Amino acid sequence: MRHRCRVPRLGLPADQRRALLRSLATEVIRHGQIKTTKARAKAVRSEVDRMIALAKNGSLASRRRALGYLHDKQLVHALFAEAQERYGNRQGGYTRVIRTKRRRGDNAEMAIIELV
Repeated sequence: MRHRCRVPRLGLPADQRRALLRSLATEVIRHGQIKTTKARAKAVRSEVDRMIALAKNGSLASRRRALGYLHDKQLVHALFAEAQERYGNRQGGYTRVIRTKRRRGDNAEMAIIELV
C-alpha cells in the first residue's frame, strides 16, 4: 500500500528515479519544454520549480546546490543570470503541464512540460 506516500515511484528503483528526474529537469531548463509521459511531467515539475526558486535566491549556497543537482555548469550559470528578471515577481508555479495525445506503443498519456 502507498498510503500517504508522496514520492511518485514511476516504476523505478530510487537511484534510477533520481537520475531520470535530474536529466529531465536539466532538459526542461535547457530547452524550455519537453514532451514526456504525464506521470514523469508531474514528477519533474517540483524539481524544476525547486531549481528556479534556488536561482531566484541567488546566494552562493543556492548556486552550489543547483550545481550539485543539474548536469550542466553553464546551464546553471545561465539560469541564475536570467531567473531574477524572468521570475522575480512570481510566487511559484514556474512550469506548466499540457496534456497531448497518447503514445502509440503502450498507450501512455503524454504531456508537454514547459517553463512559463
